[in-house]
Amino acid sequence: MKKIYLIFLLLSLFLISSVYADNSTVSVDIIHSTDRYEQNKSYPLLFKLTIAKDWYIHAAVKEDFMIPTVLSFQESEKLRIDNISFPEPEKIKFEYTDDPVDVYSGTFYVKGTIHVKNGSALDLQTINGELSYQACSAVSCLAPEKVPVDMKLTVVPPGTQTTQINQNIFLASQKTGTADSKFDSGLFWALLWIFLGGLALNLTPCIYPLIPITVSYFGGRDNKDGSNKILMGILYISGLAFTNSILGVTAALTGGMLGAALQYPIVLVIIALIMITLGLSFFGFWEVRVPGMLTKIASKNYRGYFGTFFMGLTLGIVAAPCLGPFVLGLLTYVGQKGDPFTGFIYFFVLSLGIGLPLCILAIFSSALDRLPMSGDWMLWIKKVMGWVLVSMGYYFLSSLISDPLIDHAIFAGLAVIASIHVGWLDKTGVQLKSFRYVKKIVGVVIAILGIFYLSSAIDMDDHIQWAQFTEIGLEEAVIDSRPVILDVYADWCIPCKYMDKNVFNDPEVVDLSESFTTLRMDITRKQDEHDKAMQRYSIEGAPTILFFDSGGNELPDLRITEKISAKEFESAMKKALMPH
Repeated sequence: MKKIYLIFLLLSLFLISSVYADNSTVSVDIIHSTDRYEQNKSYPLLFKLTIAKDWYIHAAVKEDFMIPTVLSFQESEKLRIDNISFPEPEKIKFEYTDDPVDVYSGTFYVKGTIHVKNGSALDLQTINGELSYQACSAVSCLAPEKVPVDMKLTVVPPGTQTTQINQNIFLASQKTGTADSKFDSGLFWALLWIFLGGLALNLTPCIYPLIPITVSYFGGRDNKDGSNKILMGILYISGLAFTNSILGVTAALTGGMLGAALQYPIVLVIIALIMITLGLSFFGFWEVRVPGMLTKIASKNYRGYFGTFFMGLTLGIVAAPCLGPFVLGLLTYVGQKGDPFTGFIYFFVLSLGIGLPLCILAIFSSALDRLPMSGDWMLWIKKVMGWVLVSMGYYFLSSLISDPLIDHAIFAGLAVIASIHVGWLDKTGVQLKSFRYVKKIVGVVIAILGIFYLSSAIDMDDHIQWAQFTEIGLEEAVIDSRPVILDVYADWCIPCKYMDKNVFNDPEVVDLSESFTTLRMDITRKQDEHDKAMQRYSIEGAPTILFFDSGGNELPDLRITEKISAKEFESAMKKALMPH
């Protein structure tokens, strides 16, 4: 019986191998990070491995009788691909194994680094490589296979202009090593706060007038055209989400332009003046009105599902005078990250927060009589929002102040003035005893937050000691055989400030930094020397952190373009100190 089973197994293996002889179970695509490769530079690479459905390949580490997966390239004197890094495998128990084994399935990405040395032949070049593996299904395994992986690249002289490409794929694979970036807890909390912020924006005076428009539009549709109210409500909010999400993607794709614009003080002053002007309008100094034509468009009774979707599209335009400054702040942050997916998801979630109450009203339009009517409480909230806008305006001006203590003191002073105004001086709702208590509590909370912010400027912790970036500083580090950390920083960069306050003062990070030459390129103001260096090292904006080995070569797989934890940064530092 055993012989019959063995013969059957061998016959199955032969038949399966015949089927896949001319059709490999794994395909490999090379993802380039740049359109051309300069001599004397290193670049990150990604290799996209796609495994046929219902098949698996073993992990890159040999395990018992399993054939490991290996990606290798022929090494030449001038071109070299190394630092091949596979992602974490999954564990699966097969019928023919006693314990779960490490395997890959579906589509995943492998990281690598290509080094282009001086003297490399110019124009189109080819590096030959291969992927060796063994594919198995749930019941059987194929014979070991090899797939050729030939990389073609265009080599150009040093200083030639190159363009980064496929950055969204590299960003998605940065943390997990795969293209399908997991929904980590940091992103979850960021989206939660953005959603809550969208809900809070419903309290602004530009949104509240849309409530009767929404109710009258949907209330007049009852049983007239047989449309589904839930579907209509979803289409209503989808129109808003579509408009804002496109805005977010555009900001991410033009992030370099936005960051460059913020290097000019006049741009910061203009943004600040817009926010402060709108903020003062909330105090009643003047009034910012929505153009009558837009209000008429929003209040028209468009029919059908498309008409409802169009109503949602116009919602963002009508609400712009109140939402604009808040959206501008988020646009700036998204532009700095430069990730289209982040831009889309941030603004999509913001739109859900803004539109959810109106969507509920659209579905239950008969509930208008249960809504709190606008009155003193709305006037008071309007003034609170005014102070928020004034504070956001000062945030952009604060990058023009070099002394952190003065910056924090001004911001804390604004908070104290705001707390006195909204908590005690403002006379709205004085006839309501309970409302007076609410105002005072909010005033105290604002004052406490301002004082706490001032105290945060007094930092007793040790920090990484950054020297001002110069090309000479890099050259001296090479002469001294010291690795280098180059931090690209800007005062208007929120993630940069996070790294300063939470990462660069970590005791272990500070201790490790003594083994490096630590340089900082401050791009808050535009400088020709910085522009040349940013072009040379393909730096899009802040934050960007580059690691160089003791020979002055960048370690591209360690490049950081977003805020990370102290542990993650410490791990990158330790890798940079390893022999390369």
